[in-house]
Amino acid sequence: MKLEEFAYDLPEELIAQEPVAVRDQSRMMVVHRKTGEIELRTFRDLPGYFGAGDVIVVNDSRVFPARLIGSKDSGGLIEILLLSVYTGDLEEENVWEALLRPAKRVTVGMMMTFADGCTARIVRRMSEKRWLLAFTTALPFGDFLDRYGRAPLPPYIKRRRDRSRSESDLERYQTVYARVQGSVAAPTAGLHFTRDVLDRVENRGASIAPITLHIGYGTFLPIEAAEVEDHLMDEERFGIGEETARMVNGAKRVIAVGTTSTRVLESVAGEGVIGPVSGSTRLYIYPGYRFRRVDALLTNFHLPKSSLFLLVCAFAGRELMQKAYRFAIENRFRFYSYGDCMLIV
Repeated sequence: MKLEEFAYDLPEELIAQEPVAVRDQSRMMVVHRKTGEIELRTFRDLPGYFGAGDVIVVNDSRVFPARLIGSKDSGGLIEILLLSVYTGDLEEENVWEALLRPAKRVTVGMMMTFADGCTARIVRRMSEKRWLLAFTTALPFGDFLDRYGRAPLPPYIKRRRDRSRSESDLERYQTVYARVQGSVAAPTAGLHFTRDVLDRVENRGASIAPITLHIGYGTFLPIEAAEVEDHLMDEERFGIGEETARMVNGAKRVIAVGTTSTRVLESVAGEGVIGPVSGSTRLYIYPGYRFRRVDALLTNFHLPKSSLFLLVCAFAGRELMQKAYRFAIENRFRFYSYGDCMLIV
């Protein structure tokens, strides 16, 4: 398949730059796969689509404040996105794999300075875009990030680099049920939930079941291959606990909240009855994939030609998704991470 078949044009003003004032006031499109019917709802209507025996699987990974703004020793601001702690061949502490912006004229050995006297030295180039940085801080590094790190918002959400840290983004780019720290991007389908909506879902007899998948930067990266089948996914770590496994095995319907929950469930679907498990996945879902575990999907509106858009096209069909996205644009839905959502049943 040609990747170009999954393109669409989106007016830039529909890319949400801020979340709605109250999480559950987002708009929600409901798409019925069997009939092609499209409904316009709000997220507060979500519990009405669930009932006894339904299991709603959420990703409880917590976004850490992975974005730092500093200055180069040669002058000028530099932005760092921390990806993961490096556990390889170096004896130094606080060594992280990271992305740098701007990366022009960046060299091994270069020093950078951040708040509270923190410094970082570029130790190694790992790939075209990824670097190893060794940090020196007065505080324990985790405490330093909690105090000075910023929310790792995706590139299409515009924030000034010299703007002070946004406490609002740190709160709203996080689900209310986030628990296990490790993601550099939010599982955005879950951003709409409030405690009230969760309670009303359970009052209808449905169950909330957490899984954990730590989302890496690959979720932001475009597919560069011209053919859909030639793309490779980054590896991401996941875990399913004993209670969640029990609930999923006994479910009448399994509803995945987000593409991350979907990929975890489908990664273990070949096992039949699932048990508690931890591991990693590179599962790439695109049209032609046969879903074995997920019966319904709650998701945001995704970038054209992205692996996330390919996944929803695989779940609902490309023609129906293109129809739904056209409808969303015509009705001025808000797109991407801080945008509105879609329930596919």
